[in-house]
Order: sequence, then structure tokens, then C-alpha cells
Amino acid sequence: MSTAAEIAAAFARVRGAGFVGKAVRLADLDLPRIGHTIGVGEDEIHAVIDVEASGSGFDAKRRPKMLFEPHVFYRNLSGAKRDQAVKAGLAYKSWKAGAYPKESYTRLSQAMAIDETAALKAASWGLGQVLGENFVAAGYDSPQQMVLAFVEGGESEHLAAMIRFITHNRLDDELRRHDWANFARGYNGASYAQHGYHTKLAAAFAKWRKIRDTAWSPDQDAVGKPVPTPPVDVAPLPPLNSTAQAIDAIDPAADPHIVPADVPEPITITFVPAKGEASNAETLWQRVKHWFSEAA
Repeated sequence: MSTAAEIAAAFARVRGAGFVGKAVRLADLDLPRIGHTIGVGEDEIHAVIDVEASGSGFDAKRRPKMLFEPHVFYRNLSGAKRDQAVKAGLAYKSWKAGAYPKESYTRLSQAMAIDETAALKAASWGLGQVLGENFVAAGYDSPQQMVLAFVEGGESEHLAAMIRFITHNRLDDELRRHDWANFARGYNGASYAQHGYHTKLAAAFAKWRKIRDTAWSPDQDAVGKPVPTPPVDVAPLPPLNSTAQAIDAIDPAADPHIVPADVPEPITITFVPAKGEASNAETLWQRVKHWFSEAA
């Protein structure tokens, strides 16, 4: 696990690069694989990410999709910092329509100059548009760690964080039941109906359930490796103490092509050197070769 200092240094690097990363997209199997962890299929996951981020977690510049929320920035500030943000048009006491320019990163940069942590908390991030304020529910120690993970981890990290947020807030039951109104209330807030989140979710789910799902089973991993074949247990053969036992172990009835051969009795050779003949291994070997040549 990275230390707080390492995370701070890595975040500073990412911030300096303008939050641009590799923008790794989801693999085909990521949706059913991660959805399976809470008992839903890819259609339910597709519905949520379609409504939240139009189905993709990065913008054209390879930055996590992000929406800066001035009213959230306001509630995460106090005193002189809040006054400064209000004066700059970066913080509002309550949500209001028309407060969202097409490009939010300029606002984020201005807000971070006032208070980095409060600015990150006030933005919705990535594929599930998880609010930085919810970093703990998404599984992180700080908003900086969450944003760093979203930049460097790709869409699979966005999706995993979204699922953790859903389970932390006990919304997985609503998602499994397709109770879109109560899911949207917990995911998007009390004003969900004003923005039609529940009807958008229902429509997106209806669209995706008509599309064939990705073939997947829990026995597969994220890169689609085949299910391993379990090893076959083979009982060890008993030890054989002699050539005769090895011959007896062959069963001709099992294979008519196997015919046991006769095993000759062992031959004992006594070597007595002739007069004037050296008594050594070379002499013995020459005598044996002579005997065999005569026998042939």
C-alpha cells in the first residue's frame, strides 16, 4: 500500500499533467465480472453508466469525465475561502440550473487554487460520476487518492469504485430489483425525480436487456482465460524388486500384443588367468569377447 507521502507526490504529478492518463477502456468481460460481485448482470451496470457518463469514463483529452458542482464546493468551504469562491463565481449556496459550463476542468483548476481537497470533493468523477465527497464510500483514503486511481487505473477502476459506493450505501438491493426510483434517490439524491434519473435508468435498462450479453461465467477471469481442467489423480505403481516381478506385472489378457519374454537364469563367470596372463579387467574383457564370438 502506498504511503500518504507517495500518494501526494503521485497526485501532484497527475495534477501537473492536467489529469491526462492512458484512458484505458473497459474490457468486454469487466461489466459482467464486476456486476456479478453484487448479483447483477451487465444490463444493470450499462444502465447506470449510460445515464451518468454516456457510457464512457474519459473525455476526448484522456481525462476522467468530471463535473464540477459549485453548491458542493460551497458546503465544503467556510470563512474567507468560501467568500473568495463565491466572489469568483465558483461556489453557490444551493444548486441552480445553468451553472454547468461544457468544460469543467478550468473551474476545477481555479477552485483547487483556493482549496485543493474541497475542490476535488466538489467534482463528480469518471464512469459512475462518483462525487469526490464520497471518497470513503468509494474505497479510498482521500479525494486525491480517488482521483489519482481514476486517472491511472482506467475505466475498470471507475466501475469498481462505483460498485463499492453502491454497496456501501446499500443500493445493490434496489439495483437487483430494478427499483429505479429508490436507486436514483440513494445514488443521485433527493432531487432525483426533478432530473428524471429514475426514468432515464429504466429506459437505459430496457434498451440494454434487448442486446445480447457478453458470454461470461464466474470461472473466467478478466482477460478471458479458459477454465482450467482439474488434474487427474493417478495411483502410483507399486515398487518392483526384480526383473521377474516386472515381467509378472504385465497382463497379456489386457493387451494380447504383449507377450512376456523368458528371462534367462543369471550366469556366473569365474576368471582364472592363464600362466603369464595379467589378472585385470582388461584381460577379463578380452576373454569374454572371445567367448561370445565363438558362441555366435
